[in-house]
Amino acid sequence: MVELSFLPAIRHHSSLMIWFRLHLIAAALGFAAALQAAEPAIIARARAFVGPEAALAAVKSLHYTGTLVTTNSAEPSKQERAAIEIVFQRPEQQRITSTSDKIIEVTSLDGYEGWTRVQDAGDPTKWRQTLLGPDQVKRLRAQTWENLAFFRGIERVGGRVEDQGPATVEGVACQKIAFIHGPNIIFYRFFDVATGRLVSTETENGGISREQGEWRANGIRFPKTLTMTTKNAAGQTQIVTINFEKVTVNETFPAKLFAVPAMAPR
Repeated sequence: MVELSFLPAIRHHSSLMIWFRLHLIAAALGFAAALQAAEPAIIARARAFVGPEAALAAVKSLHYTGTLVTTNSAEPSKQERAAIEIVFQRPEQQRITSTSDKIIEVTSLDGYEGWTRVQDAGDPTKWRQTLLGPDQVKRLRAQTWENLAFFRGIERVGGRVEDQGPATVEGVACQKIAFIHGPNIIFYRFFDVATGRLVSTETENGGISREQGEWRANGIRFPKTLTMTTKNAAGQTQIVTINFEKVTVNETFPAKLFAVPAMAPR
């Protein structure tokens, strides 16, 4: 704020500052418009398919529970099952717990720290805990953003969106959009041009995931089933299916749930 007693002495300077601010505002508005224009139109359609803008913007956390089934191409009749719980919480927290008859495995992200813990389901004194490396942490951070952002705002976390043009998936006319978090962390999403529905997702390493069915929570669509097809270390096809039984939006989870635990049984 300019004091009135100094106004005559700085009138010229003040005029220049007003001119500068007006042009700065105009430039900022132009930059914002350019960013908005740069966003592929299919993203707005995809968000509208998932839920109302107000509901998407209000999401602070997601909590999934269900069953995980793993099938290996080498032994298709043999399946491994586990209960699974997945939590994502803004800004950068994630925790996945898989519980089978034999082991309990937890993988967690807390900002720039990531860790995993494997524990014998029958003997809590038998466990192994490992801190994750930078590349693993980057991937977990990207996954957390992908689950909470609903396709918009990747630039705020240092990534970018690239429209890769039309594609056909399972007979559906789609638009292929790359969400690039880094050279080795890319999610290629295929959206139905007509509706905005997410038809398929591929990763830079060839993994493919598809969603089926529908849950609704807080006015937002979530899948009932997620099927992921990948290759294991031996080059065999592995299919992981998660059947979601419940989705809860905007629970509040304590910081200690994600923090690296003390090196002692929990």
